[in-house]
Amino acid sequence: MTTLDADGERHPRRIDSGDDPAGPLWRAAQVFRGLSVLYALGFQIAVNADLLYPATTWALFGLLVASSAVFALGYLNGFARNWYWIIAELLITCGLLMTTWLVAGDDWVANNQTWPTTLWATNVVLSAAIHGGPVAGAIVAAVAAGTSFFVKGTVSLNFGRNATLIVLLAVGVVVGLASVSARRSHATLVAAMRLAAATEERERLSREVHDGVLQVLALIAKRGREIGGGTAELAELASEQERALRQLLTSTDVDVGAPCDDSAGRTDLGALLRRHAAERVSISAPREAVVVEAALARELDAAVTNALDNVVRHAGPDARAFVLVENLGEQVVISIRDDGVGIEPGRLEQAQTQGRLGVAQSIVKRIESLGGSAVLDSDPGLGTEWELTVPVAVDRRT
Repeated sequence: MTTLDADGERHPRRIDSGDDPAGPLWRAAQVFRGLSVLYALGFQIAVNADLLYPATTWALFGLLVASSAVFALGYLNGFARNWYWIIAELLITCGLLMTTWLVAGDDWVANNQTWPTTLWATNVVLSAAIHGGPVAGAIVAAVAAGTSFFVKGTVSLNFGRNATLIVLLAVGVVVGLASVSARRSHATLVAAMRLAAATEERERLSREVHDGVLQVLALIAKRGREIGGGTAELAELASEQERALRQLLTSTDVDVGAPCDDSAGRTDLGALLRRHAAERVSISAPREAVVVEAALARELDAAVTNALDNVVRHAGPDARAFVLVENLGEQVVISIRDDGVGIEPGRLEQAQTQGRLGVAQSIVKRIESLGGSAVLDSDPGLGTEWELTVPVAVDRRT
């Protein structure tokens, strides 16, 4: 996801998320508009002799063609993709439907579809559905169908002979759903591209820094401990900066939009847990974002925090902790292992009978409340290992 400039330097490739993902739908709708105008022309030629004022009808048809051309041009070029233009199109559509009273007699109106055809009136339903989704499409469909019923003077529920309302509603809802799906898929794709670009750039920086700053800091820390005395404090500061820099370079907690941290409340669990990394705590998580609900991530982070606190308190002063995050698709598994003194058999049960419910409530009950399981494996002198397994829906927003 990087490009080379004229000087041979690498730069992240620009990702343009401003393009309308519903663009193909807008273009397809204008093709339909052209076909509907051709159908309206055929209808006009067929019924013109039966109308009261043929010349007036042709003048109105000229207005239909002109307005169709203007709206098609506006939607294709993008400047008309807003509610002002769509409402204007709706007003023109309803106005032309109502001119049926002007150009046709009562018997003709009762036995024919409203002029200039229901098919042409579908265009404004398509525009509203693409721009606003299924609800907007359904509302505009109801307005267009209601105008047709108003002109005919009756509301026909015999959908076997007059399916105007059903057809318009179906078009509005289906096309609206397609536009919403297109925009969501586009947002997910843009987020993935940003994450990939950010990860690649971070890896490049990591390679460059590793051969310089990290090695110098590691050398200072090592020699400082060897010399001792006043340089021990300098060694500790160098060690802390080395750890902080390594954590920064390996983190994927970047601002990439959905799905890593979006309005639906989702976040990257791996990036959240990497914040626990320290001199005696190693965090290993997949390079790809482990995206889960923010509430679920917070609960898992709290459980891991409690387990790591127990390592500090009970595993011994020299104990190290290792956290492994595994994304199994429908499950997330977190293993927290230490190389400390372990837990004596029956110790947890004894603590629980004494009213100390830290492990039971903070880890086991918390994970069980998420529909998962928490398994503890420990032996004296062999350290302790927690395995936290939690189900994760493929798309927890639906």
